[in-house]
Amino acid sequence: MKRTVLVVDDEQNMQTVIRMILESAGYEVMLADNAEAGIAHLTNPNLDVVLSDLRMPGMGGEEFIRICRLERPDVPVIVVTAHGTIRSAVQSINAGATDYLTKPFEPEDLEITVHNATKLRDILHENQRLKETVSEVLVRPRLIGISQALQRLLDEVRLVAPYRTSVLITGESGTGKELVARTIHENSPRCPYPWVAINCSAIPHDLMESELFGYVKGAFTGAVQNRLGRLEQAQGGTLFLDEIGDLAPALQAKLLRVLQEREFSPVGSDQVRSADVRFLAATNRDLKELVRQGKFREDLLYRLDVYNIVVPPLRERGDDIELLAEYFLREISRETDKPVRRFTPEAVQVLARYPWPGNVRELRNAVERSLLSCRGSEIGPRDLPEAVRGAAISGQTAGCTGDRAENQDLDSWLADVERRAILKALEDCGGVQVHAAKRLGISERSLWHRIKKLNIQINRRFI
Repeated sequence: MKRTVLVVDDEQNMQTVIRMILESAGYEVMLADNAEAGIAHLTNPNLDVVLSDLRMPGMGGEEFIRICRLERPDVPVIVVTAHGTIRSAVQSINAGATDYLTKPFEPEDLEITVHNATKLRDILHENQRLKETVSEVLVRPRLIGISQALQRLLDEVRLVAPYRTSVLITGESGTGKELVARTIHENSPRCPYPWVAINCSAIPHDLMESELFGYVKGAFTGAVQNRLGRLEQAQGGTLFLDEIGDLAPALQAKLLRVLQEREFSPVGSDQVRSADVRFLAATNRDLKELVRQGKFREDLLYRLDVYNIVVPPLRERGDDIELLAEYFLREISRETDKPVRRFTPEAVQVLARYPWPGNVRELRNAVERSLLSCRGSEIGPRDLPEAVRGAAISGQTAGCTGDRAENQDLDSWLADVERRAILKALEDCGGVQVHAAKRLGISERSLWHRIKKLNIQINRRFI
């Protein structure tokens, strides 16, 4: 496929010369008489290189180059100018050009310069592809799961991560809101720069201002030296404001000013400093209700809630419970050096039935307690916390007689309960496993494994 070059020059003779040289070298050439006409060609997806004169009537070459860099950062720009001075070359490079040619030039010089630019274009494309690959790798190890709810969350993270937009992350306690914020930062252009988190509910109100903005020596009793605040520590990166709903009203006004003006002053200083920071905030409280109660500024809410991500509770991520539990087990097993590597299938069933009001945080705590309680090489139902076991059993007693529960050990009883639940779902759904899985709240693959494990026969009585 031919590489495409856009030539922007107001001199017809120069257009003709450049076109002849490049077409004979195998390039596709597009021509524009001025910068405005050149801008119209930037939407061409096949565009590989731009050649632009630096001195043109109307929009100048430097402004055109800046627009090229904004609209098509993946396309190299070569400046062609008769003013071959160091000053003009530096100006064009500063504006965003990748190379320059001085009129008059030899055909070989033009061919070599354009060839190098196409190689640079290939490198830029490969770099973008690698960034996208790395981004995918970064997202998944932190946010673990296969459920549709998690996939929707991942899609939102990928959508908003590349931009400077403020994001408000909401959800129940223990769902992993800070983890979502951290993943947004790690998949953004600010990833190489600092990640700074501050919990607005954990710091006393009278200390929060100096913690956030820093202070100068002598600002108050005990301020014996200058101290950077979290805002300045996060310069170039991301500042995460956890439990933003607990921020004191006076500080809400000061934070609003930072978000609006992108500047702040340390406590005790008149010096204004810029704030090149992306703001992410999280809360498990209803900020709109706090606004109605007069406890949270409505204008601050609008500034923070440019994009809202709701983190789903664990009870809506049923297909993720087993994966998360196994991940936590491996992690905690390494930390404690206790060689327990798996859950029994019966233990997994109990975990799947528990509603997890404390969400992912409660699940991790339960896995850690189970690991410490476990005396064998795998975690069974008896090793799980009593609250988890009890809730799973009580949730199934309606379909079981008391005698049966008393005469069977827990593992056998749970297997019997599961068998009957699967048989009932299959019967109700006419033997269609995908519908039965949906009714049971599990994946079709998980249902298939359970049918195989329990030796359930799919016969014509379901049809």
